[in-house]
Amino acid sequence: MSDLFAPAALTVSELNSLAKRLLEDNLFGIWVSGEVSNLTRAASGHYYFSLKDSKAQVRCAMFKGTASKVGTALKEGDQIELTGKISIYEARGEYQITVNDVRMKGLGQLYEAYERLKTKLQAEGVFNLERKQPVPLHPRSIGIVTSLGAAALRDVVTTLKRRAPDIPIIIYPTPVQGAGSELQIAKAIHTAAARQEVDVLIVCRGGGSIEDLWAFNEEPVVRAIEACPIPVVSGVGHETDFTLADFVADVRAPTPTAAAELVSPNRAELIQKVNVGKRALHSALQQRYYDASQKLDWLARNMRHPQQKLGEQGQYITTLHTRLRAGMQTHFRFHSQRAAQQNQRLQHLRPDTAQAARQLNTLKTLLTQNWQALWNQRCHRFEKQAELLQAVSPQHILARGFSVVKNSRGQVIRDAATLKQGQKLHIVFAEGEADVRVTSEHLQPDLFDFS
Repeated sequence: MSDLFAPAALTVSELNSLAKRLLEDNLFGIWVSGEVSNLTRAASGHYYFSLKDSKAQVRCAMFKGTASKVGTALKEGDQIELTGKISIYEARGEYQITVNDVRMKGLGQLYEAYERLKTKLQAEGVFNLERKQPVPLHPRSIGIVTSLGAAALRDVVTTLKRRAPDIPIIIYPTPVQGAGSELQIAKAIHTAAARQEVDVLIVCRGGGSIEDLWAFNEEPVVRAIEACPIPVVSGVGHETDFTLADFVADVRAPTPTAAAELVSPNRAELIQKVNVGKRALHSALQQRYYDASQKLDWLARNMRHPQQKLGEQGQYITTLHTRLRAGMQTHFRFHSQRAAQQNQRLQHLRPDTAQAARQLNTLKTLLTQNWQALWNQRCHRFEKQAELLQAVSPQHILARGFSVVKNSRGQVIRDAATLKQGQKLHIVFAEGEADVRVTSEHLQPDLFDFS
């Protein structure tokens, strides 16, 4: 098909605007249920999160005014029902719901399981501080329970080599997510406990969703950490991620890298800190001495009799008066001299108007004479041209006895041979016009004249 009949293409902006109107005009007043995920609360008080189910998710935004109407603050894993304006953010083409109202339905399934196990373990005293072991300050060896392919392993090993390169590292590899991973993690912890070849054990993995970190919320992992005779440091996920492994571990680190820093002494850093503290203390004491000395000197200078202070202020006022008077005199002299100089310059720059007036009168006289001469010249030229036009005027020619013959179409007849019998003619004279008809029989007929 020709491009001529092809429909015009929409721009991206036009497409997003059309989709926005279709959504807003057709999807309103409906309620959507799902689980809160990726929740973020901005400093402004607005909430930004995803509402998901087992197959899909949608972006949501709940502004501060709406959030204040909801009785309970939203949390990760909350099962909710919401309604609002379903639209598209045109700048990015992202589909989202601007929330107008929220109905709480309870915690999500994963969080329900999480809370059930957490409550059970708390009741048993698994998280009590009394059972937690201190982390050795100078471990002879360090164990790591994680996946060999995890980025967290590289971060931990890099940190340990940088801070304590002389301490050996033993890795107990295990999957950290997926089906059955909790049993593998528990087995690795039991292996480290049985071998007794490390002084501290790091259980770690990188950040992810609650589903990715779920193995560290399973009871086998929690029980293995609880039973481990070796101090355990948990470094699972990011700083905002909390698993049951974090609660049962002897020490919880916000990240795997932080876990490596907790178990490894940094001797150079300690020495540096001591030196920095020493310098800071010396500087602080010295500054306090300087401040006290200056304050003492200031007090000594300002402990004067009121009469002396009044005398000093009077003298200061007198000095200011003298300076003001001298300044005003100097200012007056300066401007007086400047005015005199400008007046002299003005006198030198004043033009000779008398000579200019004489030149102006001369120019006026010349202008009048030249204008009159030009006028006479143009009038004479006009008369000559008028006579010439009168001589070649068609009306003048007709007045000499000539006439103009035209056919019925207004065409001028220049050759009598073109005339035909009975043809109408129109004759223009110097005085008046007349219509005539051709009567001669010897004229050539005009095949194309239909008058």
